[in-house]
Amino acid sequence: MTGSRNDRVPRTGSLQAGSLQTGSGQLGAHPLTRLRGVGPQLAARLERLGIREPRDLLFHLPLRYQDRTRITPVGALRPGSDAVVVARVELADIRFGKRRSLLVQVSDDTGLLTLRFFHFSKQQQNAFVRGHWITCYGEARPGPATIEMVHPEYRISEQQPEMPGEASLTPVYPATEGVGPGTIRRLVSETLEKDLETVTDALPEPLRRELSLVDTREAISYLHHPPSDANVAALSEGIHPMQRRLALEELTAHHLALHQIRQRREGLGAPALGTHSSSWERLQPLLGFSLTSAQERVVNEIVADLSRSRPSLRLVQGDVGSGKTVVAAAGALHAIDSGYQAALMAPTELLAEQHRNNFSTWFEKIGIRIEWLAGRMGAAARRASLESIAGGEAAMVVGTHALFQEGVEFHRLGLVIVDELHRFGVGQRLALRGKGEASGAVPHQLIMSATPIPRSLAMIFYADLDISSIDELPPGRKPVTTVVMPDARREEIMQRIHGVCLQGQQVYWVCPLIEESENLQAQAATETRDLLAEQLPDIAVGLVHGRMKAREKDQVMQAFRAGEYHLLVATTVIEVGVDVPNASLMVIENAERLGLAQLHQLRGRVGRGAEQANCVLIYKPPLGRQARERLALLRESNDGFVIAQKDLEQRGPGDLLGTRQTGLQQMRIADLARDRDLLPRVESLSRKLRQDFPEAVDPLVDRWISEREIYANV
Repeated sequence: MTGSRNDRVPRTGSLQAGSLQTGSGQLGAHPLTRLRGVGPQLAARLERLGIREPRDLLFHLPLRYQDRTRITPVGALRPGSDAVVVARVELADIRFGKRRSLLVQVSDDTGLLTLRFFHFSKQQQNAFVRGHWITCYGEARPGPATIEMVHPEYRISEQQPEMPGEASLTPVYPATEGVGPGTIRRLVSETLEKDLETVTDALPEPLRRELSLVDTREAISYLHHPPSDANVAALSEGIHPMQRRLALEELTAHHLALHQIRQRREGLGAPALGTHSSSWERLQPLLGFSLTSAQERVVNEIVADLSRSRPSLRLVQGDVGSGKTVVAAAGALHAIDSGYQAALMAPTELLAEQHRNNFSTWFEKIGIRIEWLAGRMGAAARRASLESIAGGEAAMVVGTHALFQEGVEFHRLGLVIVDELHRFGVGQRLALRGKGEASGAVPHQLIMSATPIPRSLAMIFYADLDISSIDELPPGRKPVTTVVMPDARREEIMQRIHGVCLQGQQVYWVCPLIEESENLQAQAATETRDLLAEQLPDIAVGLVHGRMKAREKDQVMQAFRAGEYHLLVATTVIEVGVDVPNASLMVIENAERLGLAQLHQLRGRVGRGAEQANCVLIYKPPLGRQARERLALLRESNDGFVIAQKDLEQRGPGDLLGTRQTGLQQMRIADLARDRDLLPRVESLSRKLRQDFPEAVDPLVDRWISEREIYANV
């Protein structure tokens, strides 16, 4: 995905995209096909690993290490252990059984070992000549007659090898189909030999000396070929000083890149909207509730943003039910009263329609009509909507991704509101923002998220945003009571559901994704619906899942909201969905398989009415340690900020927020959960680089963020 040139981070005498500054030219100028044995097909496969040029191999660090420095006698092999063996070839023979296999018997003075190959060629078979020597590495396993190794790595020689053991630990790299670890090891070694010495350090020497940091070349070389006495445990956990050295540099590069993005955006023009809105003053007494102090604080922050003549980008985060939507409505009214249009984009038609209903309920009281734009509109309705938007009659527009499609033109777009930011790609948000540029100014942006962002994640991935937190729930809203039960107690849960439905309340039953297949997920939900309908014959049971068409899903959800179904069986498509105040119980199956943030989001679907809400988390024993911790925290806490931080620690930023959508590539070495103690140093180092060594900023960012198509205004 690429953006327009105007949206890239500005270049100030910097390197070309993706290059690495060197002492004699640019390493990035050498294409992968210049490496020995790399043709177009292998280059394409390497690209799947993010390796597009030789320099990427230097920063493609091992996942783990194998100790091949010691030779193990055959007689000393133990099942389950990895070992290097040096032995003579005794016999190579093809055996036919359930699977055709090549068996090679080798021996040393201490015993006999069998090597088993299921995939082999005639040439490979012929290479095993009786009396030749073989050095092999693999996992020892018990076999029918002797200890075995299945598909070991090996090399054959006519004479007994003089120094068969490796001098350093053997790296095991992330691989992909068609590119084995051996191939990557060879390419990395070639690149280290040819190009490592030409790599200059991206951090200036005075800073390295002040912070006691080793040279980049030293860290890279060490991590690709650690000495035999290296701390393998520290390397495996990613906490070795050499790994931390590169992690600090990578985190700093991301922090600097986002600082550049913020600077670029602040150099653009935006409409300076008024700080007073008579429409907002007229609406507040008609809402039927008073804003919390947290909501009032956030409204003031938004209004201050909108009054400036540079485009704002503010994230409003808060738990489900904290009142983010009415805060966004306040911002929209300030834009409308200043003569501009406001647009709200939601990721699904269901959620967009919910926003349309809320805004219509509020705005129609003060004479403002809401325009609707979604993908499934009829041609005549769509044409009328587009004309209203282009002509300026539509002051407030609500819709889905249809808002940024070609052919949608705004008259004067002043504010873009995006709900659930991590469900939209950068390009989609940028396209909607671009709809306002025709009038000569970039619209302000307000982003809402019900998944609070831990500070460590915000500092690196969202440093270009201003963040407001609604950390207070409206008065009278009762926290959801959560219980954890094994699936053996289903009968008890069924009785509870029956009682809740007979009292006139409604229930969600959630079947989460068990495997990465919507087909299987839909099948599981369908089977559960049939089972519940059979066991609860006097209860109306509905079904909604990801394989249904959008219109079918919406119809079921609207029927549930209208009370036509007492019990709704659903997949995680309801994680973000329509409000059903009458739903007071949620049951989540296989809860141990879901992350904390997702479970908390699902739980937020209940407890929106006056009744006390409950959530039952069903698990299949035995539970692992992390699953136990997750379920215990949900039972004890309703605080989304606490839950988000723990989810980051357990699962990483990608799982928490879908950070692949942020426009920045994934971390190669750093891990925000593991390395969050480095963040104060990252802030300090970033500040010193900007102030004292500005010429070092672009080379550092180029090293770690190789594709500079970073969007400056999303």
